Amino acid sequence: MTRDDLKNRMINYLAGQLTCKEVTEAVTDYLEGNLGFVEWMRFQMHLGLCQGCRRYLRQMRLTLRTLGTLPMGPIPLAVRDELLQRFRTWKADRTVNP
Repeated sequence: MTRDDLKNRMINYLAGQLTCKEVTEAVTDYLEGNLGFVEWMRFQMHLGLCQGCRRYLRQMRLTLRTLGTLPMGPIPLAVRDELLQRFRTWKADRTVNP
């Protein structure tokens, strides 16, 4: 077995052991720095091979950053009611026009 073969086997083993579903489940731990070294390495290897999971991670980071800019405190009732109405309408629209 050549050195490249061994390297490729190691990459396939580390990255291949983590599914996209497992990545999405581990994103919070990853972002909070709560993964052990082996789990972190597997996560990184998967990201290196999976564009969809890299996109998902970017979306999560953007969501957290955006939520961090929101003011603390309760949402005004008028805003809450408007948001609920828009979500209900959006769901109904998606059912009629998928």
